[in-house]
Amino acid sequence: MQDSELIQRCRLGDSLAWEHLVEKFQRRIFGLALTYVHNREEARDLAQEIFVRVFNGLNQFKDDQAFVPWLLAMGRNCCIDRIRRLKVRNRYHTDMPEQAEFADPSDSPHDDLETSGRNKTLYKAIDGLSEQSREMIMLKDIQGLKFREISSMLGIPEGTVKSRSVKARSDLLCALKDQGYQQGSLT
Repeated sequence: MQDSELIQRCRLGDSLAWEHLVEKFQRRIFGLALTYVHNREEARDLAQEIFVRVFNGLNQFKDDQAFVPWLLAMGRNCCIDRIRRLKVRNRYHTDMPEQAEFADPSDSPHDDLETSGRNKTLYKAIDGLSEQSREMIMLKDIQGLKFREISSMLGIPEGTVKSRSVKARSDLLCALKDQGYQQGSLT
């Protein structure tokens, strides 16, 4: 079922459509929240808060917009609001995403262990980036948004988004090299 059809059904009060919409995007929203707060329990609470805001904001969603960028913008704003309310960014500790979120079910236990190690290395490097670079990696490379979507979401020129993306990738490569990464070892 298309997102637009799900949204229309949600607007009409179809609880099954809402359940399907949440199931479709819950891992993505949890990952977004975890990127901001670095704490699993806080990210779970935040994901629920994001979906409440999305539900309440569905009538403001314009059908000519792309849903995923709108959803991620709502999520990002909710995360920033939560961080501002707590005013204790440094209190959160790094918490790696669950292996199941990244593992291929066809992998052997040895492959799972190897993948888990690569993911920990990657997320440790991402966690060490500046907030701006971390957000750019998350939006562009993890969430897969286009430059114009990020530009619209952040309210900055597309050229600025492109240059920040290049810098963020460069910073990530440097962080990985500092951890002993050798080109090709994460693929």
